[in-house]
Amino acid sequence: MRVAFLGPPGAGKGTQASELAREWSVPHIATGDMLRAAVAAGTPLAGEARAYMDRGELVPDSVIVAMVGERLAQADAARGYILDGVPRTVPQAEALDQLLKDRRQALDRVVYFDVSEAEILRRMTGRRVCRRCGETFHVISAPPKREAVCDRCDGELYHRDDDSEATVRRRLEVYAQQTAPLLAYYRDRGMLATVPGQGAIDDIRAALRRIVDGVPR
Repeated sequence: MRVAFLGPPGAGKGTQASELAREWSVPHIATGDMLRAAVAAGTPLAGEARAYMDRGELVPDSVIVAMVGERLAQADAARGYILDGVPRTVPQAEALDQLLKDRRQALDRVVYFDVSEAEILRRMTGRRVCRRCGETFHVISAPPKREAVCDRCDGELYHRDDDSEATVRRRLEVYAQQTAPLLAYYRDRGMLATVPGQGAIDDIRAALRRIVDGVPR
């Protein structure tokens, strides 16, 4: 099972991918998490990646594809995976196709999460993240028991710079300009399915199960 989740930032891809990856016993490969880990660890990619992320822009394709290639080479990805946040551009999609072809693999399905801009702004500007363990909360829909304190580890909750309204709007503009053409790329190949990204989480998850269960393997 090899699936890619597409959609604008804040569409709910990560929430669904994390849960379904556990259910299907495959890794959830989120490029956003990998990039933030590189920045935190101070890797050679860190300075370049941080500059793009802080501006709400896309990290260059060469950096993304190299990171994904290293991740797919790990043993736990041999039986399948859910890609979250990659590909984001048509050149990335083409590079991913070649990467998978070299591994004698191919994506089974690409799923697009359709969410309104107003809903994405509500979700992302209200998000708070634990500095210690990375647990995510929302000031309205999923608040912590104590203000600014993580329920899991008592770490400090903070508002990420890339969750500010100005940065979120910029990220959505970048997405529309550079990533939306991916829909046509995968639609032309008969690989694209769409799910509504708004509504009950369980309903969205059920729709994803139906899509993947319908793919011949």
